Amino acid sequence: MSIPRLLQRSPLRRRSTYLAIVVFPSEGAVFQAYRLLHYHGISPENLAIVGHGYSSPERVGLMNPFQIVVRKVVIYAIAAGAIGVILGFAAVLSKNLPHDLPLVIPMFGLLSGLCGAVVGAVFGLFGEGTTANIYHHHLRQGRYLLMMEGTEKLVRWGQEVLSYYSAPSPH
Repeated sequence: MSIPRLLQRSPLRRRSTYLAIVVFPSEGAVFQAYRLLHYHGISPENLAIVGHGYSSPERVGLMNPFQIVVRKVVIYAIAAGAIGVILGFAAVLSKNLPHDLPLVIPMFGLLSGLCGAVVGAVFGLFGEGTTANIYHHHLRQGRYLLMMEGTEKLVRWGQEVLSYYSAPSPH
């Protein structure tokens, strides 16, 4: 199964891709679902099985929650620090502060960067990090993930196929 194309995006053509992740309790169940989706016209290029003996979470782009938090902290700290430097420079240039305060600009940048890091940590922990942590928890428990990526129509079709076959039959 070829996975590298699963989460790649073309740099020339921007198209919307959708992602659905379904958790399965066993290797047999996930492989049966994979074959069912393939039977119903969904290409293996749009599917990936993640779990023991299949693709690793990193290979398909499912980051470790700690990596997500660190990335968010760095991005928000840099952005907020840059804004703080600009505000500090504006404060020095304004008539309210004397021009002989050379520490105002770095102080504004540092305080803004620290605030940005805190905001980034909160967003990382309670945003993407939580979602990634849930999927990593399932993988640590020995479960498997079936990932579908493609157009909205393709992903909805795959979800419909899976829900139709997994719905309990009326007795």
